[in-house]
This record gives sequence, structure tokens and C-alpha cells, in this order.
Amino acid sequence: MSDKDTQPLTGKDLARKPRGFPDKREGLIHAQAKLVETVTGVYRKWGFEALETGAFEYADALGKFLPDDDRPNAGVFAIQDDDEQWMSLRYDLTAPLARFIAEAGQTVGRPFRRYAAGPVWRNEKPGPGRFREFWQCDADTVGAPGFHADAEMIAMGAEALRAVGMETGEFVIRVNTRRLLNGVLESVGAASADTRLAILRALDKLDRLGASGVADLLGKGRLDDSGDFTKGAGLGDAEVKAVLAFAEAGAKTRAETLANLSKAAGNSEEGKAGLAELEAIAVALEALGAPEGDVVIDPSVVRGLEYYTGPVYEAELLREVTGEDGKTYRIGSIGGGGRYDDLVARFTGETVPATGFSVGISRLASALAIMGETVKLDGPVVVLNLDKDSPAVALEIATLLRRAGLRAEAYMGGSGMKGQMKYADRRGAPAVVMVGSNEIEAGTVTIKDLEMGALKAKAIQSNEEYREARPGQIEVPRGEMVEAVRRIVEAQG
Repeated sequence: MSDKDTQPLTGKDLARKPRGFPDKREGLIHAQAKLVETVTGVYRKWGFEALETGAFEYADALGKFLPDDDRPNAGVFAIQDDDEQWMSLRYDLTAPLARFIAEAGQTVGRPFRRYAAGPVWRNEKPGPGRFREFWQCDADTVGAPGFHADAEMIAMGAEALRAVGMETGEFVIRVNTRRLLNGVLESVGAASADTRLAILRALDKLDRLGASGVADLLGKGRLDDSGDFTKGAGLGDAEVKAVLAFAEAGAKTRAETLANLSKAAGNSEEGKAGLAELEAIAVALEALGAPEGDVVIDPSVVRGLEYYTGPVYEAELLREVTGEDGKTYRIGSIGGGGRYDDLVARFTGETVPATGFSVGISRLASALAIMGETVKLDGPVVVLNLDKDSPAVALEIATLLRRAGLRAEAYMGGSGMKGQMKYADRRGAPAVVMVGSNEIEAGTVTIKDLEMGALKAKAIQSNEEYREARPGQIEVPRGEMVEAVRRIVEAQG
């Protein structure tokens, strides 16, 4: 460590935020709020009720990140309370639900259908699009063992994505089940945990590496373009062929995929049970009206298999976007879920069936921004202050507009007319209101529609013509000001 690294920071060097904790300005804040409102609106329509839990949970109650040191810091952010118990910021919205159900006991009727939205925190290495603090929006059903409950989650998730603006072909929810995967692992003789994990990791790379790359990882191993070698699962040629046949059994329709899987999934009892799960979900999805294009059965989906006990599902954006570097990108996963029947049992010893779906709000908001689908903000109407010695008129006009339900502000800076107009443009103002000495004497106000003015100005050739035309600008009696401004704001809507 250099002497520079040990010196206390001063001045501008102090102004730094921790990695993975993004600052959010109004556009992103409004986009996330709109997404939460839309997604939770779908959850409410399907009969779910809101539940809010605290940001902190006791570290030993979290489950996934059980502390094994004096200070629990693997995956979570933890502090020690004054009673010497460790508390951790929640890393998801499901673990607090399991604790709530166990603590509430029989006072909560079952099935219990809840939704929740809020920030979660993970003590992980941040990266592009990967934060330590981000928002999720979950729905869960606790106490429903039937696979129709899983199908409901899947269909509701698809409806939520359509509600936020996704069209046919722009997203898909892929469905698989842990039991079917277990059956395939049994059929190829994958007995050890290491071999099973190697096979599942290989399957998870099918989209990226293709069948030949996955075949290498299932067999002896793979040498990538950088020269790094990844040890394979060690399967023989016949076993590799069997696993690939299973992973590539997906077809255009759910019925066709199920028919393919019945041939490729092996004859183990676990595999047969998994196939029965997917068949039951497919029937329920049909009854729920989930389109074939929105929800597909995909045997290559590998998601949280240490966490989920049955069906798993992953929501993916399919639309490709072009970045500033000219390259084409696919956003990828923006949510998912599955069945987790063992989570409450950690507290009570009682197996309580549960299933849930989560939308990654922060990731979805970022994806929509990349795709150019940000929320259009209603910037404030700006009342220009044309009398620096007495701003009372501007303050009064802004107050009248706010009392009429319009978003408005009086300019508070020290700039002249040109600077004030630049300020209004930067704020995204739909219009500015000007009241100078001439308007005061005449009992009028001058209103400039900034959007219309910008459009008309494009057709004007000279400064003289611009000053003469005053594009987008009108003068109205002061008593008609509110309605004139309202018409402009609503027209820009």
C-alpha cells in the first residue's frame, strides 16, 4: 500500500459513493416507481395482498447466508445490535416472508397470498448492471401444494411483463423443474455432488456456448478462446448425448416439448414425477390463458437448484438493442421464481408448500432505459422572473398554477431572460409564463409552449423571422392563464 493510499481524503476526493450503490435522479426514480405501481397492480388484481417487512433481519434467520464466522459478512451486510445479535440487511424479499409466516403461526390463514416491493442488498462484487442495492417486486403463495399455484405465478408474471409494455416476442418465461433435472442426472449415473454441479453448470451455458461447447464441458473439458481450460463433468459419449438430447428437447409448443421430454428424460421415478409436474403446469397455463409465446417449457433452465424444490421459472427479455459502441446486446434475465417448500421448515420443522415470482425492478428499469423506453416526466411550468427587484409577481403566478393542480415553479436564480429559458429547457418544462411591465399594465400574461415553439422554429430561416413569428408564444388575459397553460400541458401529456 502506498503512502497516498494511507493519507486521509480531502476535497473532491471525499465525494465518492460506495461501489454498487447507484445514485438515482428523477427520471430513473419515476421509472422504477411506475414499474412498481404497474407490477403490484397486476398482483393485486390476481388477489394478492401487500406485506412489508423491515430492511434488517437477524443474520441467523436468513438461511442462504448463515453466518459461520464471528462476523457474518458472506453475501450480506451485517451489523451487531446492542444485544450482541447480528442483524443483516435483507438480501431478498422471500426469506423475510418465511420468517413472518413462521413467527405469525396460525394467525395467518393459508394459503397466504402476498406481494412486496422494495430494495434488497447483497454484499457481492458489483459490475455492469449488477448492483449491491436494487429493487425487487415479488408475489408468493404460501400453503398451496398444487402445481396450479406454480402455473398461476408464471401466468401472472407474464401478465405483469405485458403490463409494463412488453409485446409478443420481446420476452419469454422459461419453465423447468428440479425433479426432472434430478431424473436426468440419475439416468446418466451422476452420483457425486461435484459431478452433478458440473453437469448443471454446463447446461446453464447452452445459450452462450452452443451444443458443442456444452458437450465438451459434459465430457473431458473445454479450452476457451483465452486459453483457459475448464475441467469437464467426465461423462462418456453416450451420457453426453443423452444429456444434450434432454437439454435440446424444447419445441415450438408446450405440448411438443413435453412429448420430446417423455423420450429424453429417462425412466427414473424422479424424472417421471418431474414430467408429471410440467404436464400439470401446462394444463393450468392453458386454463389461465397464458400464450404459447409468453411461456415455454425449457429443459435447459437451471436456476437456484439448492434453493428451489420443484418447478423453476426464469423471465428473459428477448429484444436486442444496439449500444453506443455499435454492438448488439440482449438484456437477458429480468426475473423468475419457483417452488420452495423447505424454507419455512427451517424455523418450524413443518414443511410448508410455497411458490413465488419476482420481477427485478432495477434491472427492468435499466433495460427499458437502454431500449429508449424511459418514462416521460411532467416537468414543471416555469414562471420567469422578469423583475429581479420584486419577484412577487412570479411567485404569485406560480402559486396560482399550483393551486389549480399544475406543477409549477418560479425561477429563483440570478440569470437574465436567455439563462432562464435555458433553465426551463433543462427542467423539461412544457411551457414558460412571462409577466413583464407591459403584461402587468395590460392585465395579460405571455405563455410560450416550448415543445410547439421548438417544432415551429425548425422551419424558420432567420433571426429576424424568428423574432417576428415568436413561435409557440401566445398572450392571454390573466384570468384565462390557468386554462391556457393546462391545455398546453395536457397536449404534451
